[in-house]
Amino acid sequence: MRLLLTFTLLLSIPLPLCAQEGLTIAAAADLQPVMKEIASRFEKQSGNKLSLVFGSSGNFFAQLQNGAPFDVFLSADVEYPKKLEAAGLTEPGSLYEYATGRIVLWVPGNSHIDVNKGLGAVTDPQIRRLAIANPAHAPYGRAAEAALKNAGVWQQVSSKLVFGENISQTAQFANSGNADAAILALSLVLAPGMKDKGKYFVIPLEMYSPLRQAAVILKSSGHKGLASRFIGFLKTPETRLLLTQYGFQEPDKAQ
Repeated sequence: MRLLLTFTLLLSIPLPLCAQEGLTIAAAADLQPVMKEIASRFEKQSGNKLSLVFGSSGNFFAQLQNGAPFDVFLSADVEYPKKLEAAGLTEPGSLYEYATGRIVLWVPGNSHIDVNKGLGAVTDPQIRRLAIANPAHAPYGRAAEAALKNAGVWQQVSSKLVFGENISQTAQFANSGNADAAILALSLVLAPGMKDKGKYFVIPLEMYSPLRQAAVILKSSGHKGLASRFIGFLKTPETRLLLTQYGFQEPDKAQ
């Protein structure tokens, strides 16, 4: 009788169903600093847990084509979500272009390189290793390659190049001294871990194609309602302001 009473009391206690639900998010590596803050704010507001996995957008695209179990994909290149959408792998109407990224030439604080000279500075003999993200699957790597080619220095620096698997690893190369200079996402340079450790030059937008970044909900997600709430959270003025504080531009204002 006592066991039955205990069981009945347990059933009468309302369970926090929302707290039991969570999202697994595949996020481009340039988002690592700001996404941690966005996730913290969303978790506090919603009571739901976000599991963040960071990497290159191209690698995530390949994984998602093969059924990787993510709920939301935040890409550094809008073309990857568009291709997934065209293949019928995303929730219809969920694609949202949340920001435009920027790239910078970065050197350590003790470097004698004058970054204000722009990309011409990378030909300086003092730069023996120049780190960029791998253009094969990292949008920020493709932007770096385009900028170097448009500056007319690609051939001169090609033997110096060190490739990071993604833009976050590229920043690690630069921050650890394994590269003398790097072309990085402005969002990473403005993050607490690098903010006061170097000097940088913002590469003009006309030197590379716009880094249009977009989010999308995967059709295979078992948490589409919560995923939709998260996309809605990205659209709030507070989140958009936070993105601009990390160097991102709003898509309609990128010039």
